[in-house]
Amino acid sequence: MKPAGKGSFFNPHETARAESLAGAPLASFRRRFFAFAIDTLLVAATYIPATMLLQYFIQERLHVHEDLYHSTHVLVKFDMQKLLEVAWTLWLVLYFGLFVWITDGRTPGKRLLRIRILSLTHERLSFWQSIERALGYGASALEGGFGFVQYFFNRNRLCTHDRIAETIVVKETRKGTKPAETSYIPSAGG
Repeated sequence: MKPAGKGSFFNPHETARAESLAGAPLASFRRRFFAFAIDTLLVAATYIPATMLLQYFIQERLHVHEDLYHSTHVLVKFDMQKLLEVAWTLWLVLYFGLFVWITDGRTPGKRLLRIRILSLTHERLSFWQSIERALGYGASALEGGFGFVQYFFNRNRLCTHDRIAETIVVKETRKGTKPAETSYIPSAGG
């Protein structure tokens, strides 16, 4: 497999949708990384007040504390830390899944860096593709982030989460225009 160099272009396969994206300019790793970093900071900044509200609601309004039920043979405990861990996962999936679906592939970080997620199978990202991609970030983070490093080895610059959800990340060519809406002429060598 020939590694792609700087300024590589999407090399389609299989679907008519993928064929329509032939020659779409792929986003650089640097842009993708910084967009992800911006989005992660936004997730963290919104999560902290949300967890404070959740804790207040559970402890002060619902009066739920550590021991929920205690009898001679049964002890039921409430673990706030476990709830917050589950809440963090849900918050990430909602942000990176639901937000991507609603905005058709542009989180605030991606919008700022003028890149966009596109589906290889549909004209618009489906709800399930967006959720798959959000969950796929976990798969990309496994084994020391090797799923993100795969960007450098794949000719179409796909990370693990891109392959799971059948998506690509492209540079936006004009403000508000998807690459699929413009015509691309692949270079003779590529």
